[in-house]
Amino acid sequence: MAALLVWSRNTEKTSEVVGKPEDSKQPEDNAPPPPGHGRNGAEAFKGACKVDIKHQSLTHGERCPECGKGNVYGQKEPKLLVRVIGQAPLAATVYSLQRLRCGACGQVFTAQEPEGVGPDKYDETAAAMIAQLKYGAGTPFYRLEQLEAQMGIPLPAATQWEIVEEAAQPLKPALDELIRQSAQSAVVHNDDTGMRVLTLKRDPEDERTGVFTSGIVSVGEGCKIALYFTGSRHAGENCSPCGRVMMNL
Repeated sequence: MAALLVWSRNTEKTSEVVGKPEDSKQPEDNAPPPPGHGRNGAEAFKGACKVDIKHQSLTHGERCPECGKGNVYGQKEPKLLVRVIGQAPLAATVYSLQRLRCGACGQVFTAQEPEGVGPDKYDETAAAMIAQLKYGAGTPFYRLEQLEAQMGIPLPAATQWEIVEEAAQPLKPALDELIRQSAQSAVVHNDDTGMRVLTLKRDPEDERTGVFTSGIVSVGEGCKIALYFTGSRHAGENCSPCGRVMMNL
């Protein structure tokens, strides 16, 4: 005859074994948050737009409306409010300039555009933002195109490239100087990665078909310079005496 044995397992609570902590009081509901609670104060928003708002009914030196005896004086530290809104990385404004036409001579008179509106459709800030998103934050042109389209602002990837290419021309002397300084560094690190481009001008005698992006970091006195070159040359050629980084030695 088979016997069925059922074993009962006795357990103890952890609190009964190790004891309860001495300080087990719950924090008060109105207690101030402890330091370092993770929130950023108003002083952390250095890039925010600052708006000064005057009191709607009182000015410095006026009689106090509460007691009627003293005068009110401006405080050194105002009350600060931080309000964060969402918007597209590149915002567009459409100016509708009224036009009037003479019924006799046919002359058309157009309203003057507001002060500060430049002649270009894409100003310098738009070019700087596109370049920062692409090369600073790693946002591809096509991804930015999709984001802007969802916000109702057409910004084709090809247009972005043209804007950045045009804006980069005045910066070429700065690039040349960085290359010259990199060539004088004591230590140069380099690495290659494959890169796909639509078109690339090649030397007619060059039979190679590969395209590389060379990342070169030079370490000098108190600074590091990072340079990137995309083309048929690999990192060794870009660092050679006849290459780009060492061409000014």
